[in-house]
Amino acid sequence: MKNFLRLMFLLLPVLVITGCTSAAISAEEYYSIGMAYFELGKYEEAERWLSRAKSTNRTMIASQYNLGRLAFERQRYNEAAGYFEDILKRDHNNILALRAAAYTRIKTGEIDIAQKHYQKLLELVPENADDGYNHALVLYAMGRYSGAEEILEKYRTSLLEKSEVRLLYARVQDAQNKTEAINSYSLWLSGNTDAKVRYEYGQALERNEYYARAAAEYRKALTETSNRELTGIIRFALGAVLLVADRNSSEGITEVREAVNGGFNDLEAAEKLLTRQGISPANIEIIRGIINDMKLAAETDN
Repeated sequence: MKNFLRLMFLLLPVLVITGCTSAAISAEEYYSIGMAYFELGKYEEAERWLSRAKSTNRTMIASQYNLGRLAFERQRYNEAAGYFEDILKRDHNNILALRAAAYTRIKTGEIDIAQKHYQKLLELVPENADDGYNHALVLYAMGRYSGAEEILEKYRTSLLEKSEVRLLYARVQDAQNKTEAINSYSLWLSGNTDAKVRYEYGQALERNEYYARAAAEYRKALTETSNRELTGIIRFALGAVLLVADRNSSEGITEVREAVNGGFNDLEAAEKLLTRQGISPANIEIIRGIINDMKLAAETDN
């Protein structure tokens, strides 16, 4: 109701003045009317008034910024980025436009552009930990893991108390095959539950030859998900680690079979078992048979 009354007050000059020229309403009024419509969620009307307001220098940047916000809200991300980056052409150090442009470029999938915006942003406001996290997230997506870790370390005190940052930190370390990832995953899982993350933790443990611990985490992960595809991936990983951890046990082969029977069809992963150190010759022959069955099933499906 408050926003509606504000809108009616702002529209009053338009309603009572007939035959007026565009000069009768100031750019500031155009802008205010546009923002009132924005607050009411009437985006088309807001866009129309803000487009008028941006034609004047006094309200150009504010109008373009909010037109960008409007486009973003409507998931028109390329258009939104265009508005924000137009502002940056005139005002290279505009913090709000830089932040908005960087985040929007993540949405468009142009993470290299997003990275440049975040880099500039952190030069201007190096103390902003949230921007640091977003920059690290972009670098991680680009495969620049050491750079992402360096930024997270820089904001360690203010960032690593946050759950999503702890997880990114673990994944960045894991991507670099660092043993420290084990502890980072463990810390995250001490306060959170997620089967996919627990699977990643198991993979880190397995890579460092903590086979018993890896198997325990895979088993726990199986109790935390009902997703059929993820269950198959985890069950296959459990079988694979058991084949190495206990050469004489049939449990590993059983788990691999159940994974395949449940729909696991990653032929490449199965074939890698044939060259994996520690699996007994007898189990290797059984795995060959499983692989042949997978190939036949794939041919049938096609």
